[in-house]
Amino acid sequence: MAVASGPGWPRVAVVVPVRNGARDLPGCLAAVLDQDYPGDLEVAVAVGPSNDGTEAVAAAAARRDARVRVVANPSGRTPAALNRAIAATTGAVVARVDAHAALPPGYLRRAVETLRATGADNVGGVQDARGDTPFERAVAAAMSSRFGVGNATFHYGGAPGVTDTVYLGVFRREALDRVGGFDETLERNQDYELNWRLRDSGGVVWFDPALRVRYRPRPTLRALADQYRQYGRWKREVLRRHPASVKARQLAPPAALVANAGGLVLGLAWRRRLLAVPGIYLAALCAASLHAGRAQPPGVAWRLPAVFATMHHAWGWGFLTAPRGLRVGTRAPSSPGP
Repeated sequence: MAVASGPGWPRVAVVVPVRNGARDLPGCLAAVLDQDYPGDLEVAVAVGPSNDGTEAVAAAAARRDARVRVVANPSGRTPAALNRAIAATTGAVVARVDAHAALPPGYLRRAVETLRATGADNVGGVQDARGDTPFERAVAAAMSSRFGVGNATFHYGGAPGVTDTVYLGVFRREALDRVGGFDETLERNQDYELNWRLRDSGGVVWFDPALRVRYRPRPTLRALADQYRQYGRWKREVLRRHPASVKARQLAPPAALVANAGGLVLGLAWRRRLLAVPGIYLAALCAASLHAGRAQPPGVAWRLPAVFATMHHAWGWGFLTAPRGLRVGTRAPSSPGP
């Protein structure tokens, strides 16, 4: 079913993968159900095994509002949750929403209007990172910096237009059907990989900076390191499967890790001048931290060097140490040509 171009509004299916999300799920669903979307709305919450009462929270939401239904996701993996939720809905438009995100008013209306205006297969906007604690605010500042995340516009905004990937995403169902949905053999990076297959099949992914959704960063340095190590690990696997999808920003963290470690070891053991390599990175790190922290209170600003370094080096370590043939699950969709 195509997205209507006339006065009628297509039915929108909102799919929410969740696991151990009892704290955030009520706010997420409230923001979805309060949307001023003129057409029909359905919501499928795919719940993975949880130990915080997430299942009960989701079931209570379904009892209160007939538009909500709960879908079991025994594996607990995000791509499997998304595919199960999509299969349980019928809307011509599918909007992915994470349980820790809260859609702003008018999000779904704007997204459908953008789908219509552009003819894109997927539209999305900015991952608006905003923390509550000083550490979370430092991570948010780093994630909104080009030094932190390269030229990925969905982190900090930019002009609307064709792009490689977006945050979350509002899709034409027919496009998801065309490429076989999310790849369930990926633990991470399934969004980028799906957007690559959409583009490889002739579709368009469109960035709209007006679509901003709040994202809450990880609360500790250890959690941030694990997150970015996983990002790098699964990015390596995606690039093995789709070598043509590589971007310079994806190679920068492993290159920085190799250069800094090599320069430090060789500089101490052999030629002191090689210490200039990690020295250059350190200078850039300090400059970027000063720039990103210029409008932040001291408790946020002084955390930025450690946050930047952790993001870069954990990502690089995950990328360099990812084993060949990394995969989970059993379902890997094919990528049709245009």
